[in-house]
Amino acid sequence: MSTKADFAMVGLAVMGKNLAMNIESRGYTVALYNRDYKKVQSMLTDMPERKFIGSTSYEDLCSKLKRPRKIMMLIRAGSPVDQVIDEITPYLEKGDVLIDGGNSYFADTDRRTKALREKGIFFIGTGVSGGEEGALHGPSLMPGGAPEAWPEVKEIFQAMAAKASDGLPCCDWIGENGAGHFVKMVHNGIEYGDMQMISEAYFLMKKVLKLSNEEMHSIFTEWNKGELNSYLIEITADILKIKDTQTDKYVLDIILDAAGQKGTGKWTSEIGLDLGIAIPTISEAVFARCISAVKAERLEAAKVFGSQGKVFDGDKTKFIEDISNALYASKICSYAQGFQLIRAAAKEYKWKLNYGKIAMAWRGGCIIRAKFLQNISFAYNSNPELINMLLDPFFAGIIKNCEESWRKVVCTAFELGIAIPTFSSALCYYDSYKSQVLPANMIQAQRDFFGAHTYERIDGKRGEFFHTDWTGHGGKTTSSTYNV
Repeated sequence: MSTKADFAMVGLAVMGKNLAMNIESRGYTVALYNRDYKKVQSMLTDMPERKFIGSTSYEDLCSKLKRPRKIMMLIRAGSPVDQVIDEITPYLEKGDVLIDGGNSYFADTDRRTKALREKGIFFIGTGVSGGEEGALHGPSLMPGGAPEAWPEVKEIFQAMAAKASDGLPCCDWIGENGAGHFVKMVHNGIEYGDMQMISEAYFLMKKVLKLSNEEMHSIFTEWNKGELNSYLIEITADILKIKDTQTDKYVLDIILDAAGQKGTGKWTSEIGLDLGIAIPTISEAVFARCISAVKAERLEAAKVFGSQGKVFDGDKTKFIEDISNALYASKICSYAQGFQLIRAAAKEYKWKLNYGKIAMAWRGGCIIRAKFLQNISFAYNSNPELINMLLDPFFAGIIKNCEESWRKVVCTAFELGIAIPTFSSALCYYDSYKSQVLPANMIQAQRDFFGAHTYERIDGKRGEFFHTDWTGHGGKTTSSTYNV
């Protein structure tokens, strides 16, 4: 065993431990540190054949690393990251690389990158997606931060990353400062949307068509062989067939319908509002989790309002096909919204991003990996200035083909009182985006009436503002014009 390690892992919970094992399996020696040394000792004892080096302190850890040191933190986001940075920095030297692999907020990564650069230390904030299994066998990695650090870690990162079907690693440099963690945040927002859409498809089949878990397992299995092929469709099929060993009931049927969340979906929705980018499908997925959490209130409301009492009397086989099409079209709209948000962030924060590469990084290892990410990558590689995925000929064609089914599904769900917030919001996004005229002229008139906020005219130049004295005694003073 080498007396010096190639890489270090700080934090040995599930993700840190599995990533350390992944990196070591690629031929690297990994130094280990955890505040509770028992976790270090456990790995050394349980895996004596592995090229691991234990460390009892940050000073000890840094002394056992080849220069420039490469240290990755897999710890809880927020103040714990700042605490570790403060404690380990005295033992680092100029040119060393410190990596945050947690779900940190991108603005924190931006701040940390700049602060450490002043000390000559290069910081990377990298998104890591794939959960426990991905960490062990190959995650999707989205590194950003100090560009000088990328050549130092590229080989290790691309070695431990998942490989797509063409053998390419699902990892490439995203951009400066907080870009990597921003892209991971949007990835998670899209993930929220995907999960809610699939849940809505399941619920339509269960409540409207009265299908059994076995029937739905077969349907999702079949969907995973085609255009909807994805990790989340695959595990949904698996979930539908698993039974509880004690009760012999399907595990899915005994899980309480109250979803949890850890904040990245909320962050995505918030930054969408901050940047003025419409991401309704992602936001509705977040709100769907919020309303699911008020189970007691929903039970009371159900007593007050009851159910619609209507039943589906159409062609079940055709409606299953319609649900598939609605899911596909909604999914495309959700990803389009995510990439719109990333484009807006690149402009706002002056990041040079390659959208095709981002889609490539999501093709394997991560939770939202899906067959059609190859098509997204092709769309942006063919036209780097593509302003919206929906305008790409491939995706425009799919939307047109799915539109009739999509509308039928939404209308049927509304008629039967079934909530489908992501299917319906995606359809509204599509209808709004393709509308030459929207009712925003009425909003502007109202704003000008009560607040003299002014408006633009269709027969004037963009950027030229007007005001009407709607009451006849309002005066000529107007509010300043700005958007937040």
